[in-house]
Amino acid sequence: MSISHHHTASGRPLRVSPAWVGAAGETKDQHLLPVREAVWVWSVRRYARTALWALPAAALLYGWTTLGIDTPPGPLLVMLAANWLSIIAMIALAGLLAGTRTRRSAVAGLLLGLAGFALTLPLAALPAGTAAAGSPLTADQLSLVEVVATAAIGAGWVLLGWAVFRSRLVNPADGVLLMLAAAAIGAGAHAQRPLPTVGALLLLAAGTGLAWTGGRLIPKH
Repeated sequence: MSISHHHTASGRPLRVSPAWVGAAGETKDQHLLPVREAVWVWSVRRYARTALWALPAAALLYGWTTLGIDTPPGPLLVMLAANWLSIIAMIALAGLLAGTRTRRSAVAGLLLGLAGFALTLPLAALPAGTAAAGSPLTADQLSLVEVVATAAIGAGWVLLGWAVFRSRLVNPADGVLLMLAAAAIGAGAHAQRPLPTVGALLLLAAGTGLAWTGGRLIPKH
């Protein structure tokens, strides 16, 4: 279906923005930016479409760590790579939903997820039940911090999944899968062996669906 310059894809009249953008209180000496120079919007969308593929990649790495298979780089590097790809996917998903009605939920989920990953990173290299030398926190307190961090990451994915579900921009089923995967992700290492693996599979399904539909439904120009 082609889109004309005066109508949207649904046939409704196209609302054209003013030719120049500027605040009411601006003086005549200040330069007003033309709307056509706001091409950064398309750059953000292009980044979001491409970076969404980081989500299924992160799910594959996360699922690999839940299987208990020895890898040459070591489980720590694989987990750090999975977390790094997850952060990229969260930023991309929040950018994709920035123009929808669920942008507040998406931003809240992004902030919670970033906070959780920031707490997880210093604890990743510590063995279970130990504390770093000179740390003001005991081993039990660090274990509590780890639980809070994984819960924050899970809550972030829940909010992002809810934003996807209500955005009407992509398939709402992907939002449901994302929320279901968040329960297993929030459980972290404290859950039994099958649950994290199932969560990784759900995250893989949700990420693949979001990346595929996001790349097809969102206009590229």
